Amino acid sequence: MTIDLIILAAIAVFVISRLYAVLGQKTGAEPPARRYREAPAPARAAEREDGAPIEDEERPRIRAAFTGPAAAGLEAIAAVDANFAPDDFVKGARRAYELIVGAFADGDRDALKQLVDTDVQDVYSQAIAERETSGAEPMRLVRLRQARIVDASVDSAKFGRVMVSFESELSDGENLRQAKEIWTFKRSLNSQDPNWLLDEVSVAS
Repeated sequence: MTIDLIILAAIAVFVISRLYAVLGQKTGAEPPARRYREAPAPARAAEREDGAPIEDEERPRIRAAFTGPAAAGLEAIAAVDANFAPDDFVKGARRAYELIVGAFADGDRDALKQLVDTDVQDVYSQAIAERETSGAEPMRLVRLRQARIVDASVDSAKFGRVMVSFESELSDGENLRQAKEIWTFKRSLNSQDPNWLLDEVSVAS
């Protein structure tokens, strides 16, 4: 009986030692289990007062402030016409200059009618008639060197006016002339028609 107990005790000691070797012993020196931080909750989309989310197209557009001597007038125009952009306007003004000078040289009154105001149309028509009578060669655009906005305004009737300084080279085939002019374009800012018409031409100083 004693031998059996001894054998059983030896087996128990052997089993316990093997478990200890396989599983190891947990001590107070072991590092604590790693704790993971919870991911931050996603930011909530901006909401209107009624709680509905604000769509991208509803967000106010932020544009850079206008600078230069015409800044106040450009701000006044943009306050009425939110789509007004000076850089785009200058590109359009350059194209208008090329078309108007070309139509005047060709004596194309119909084309001019689409681009200039009535008063300017009358002046150009008279100049074309005089040139046709005299047989003089028209001055044609050789190069448009510069176009820049120098002034802008809005009157009480919501007519916007933008003055653009043009510097160009014109030629009649024999003579080359340097032209410096101020062209004033106007448009009713309440109109659905986005086109600006040439309202006045003056010689730049």
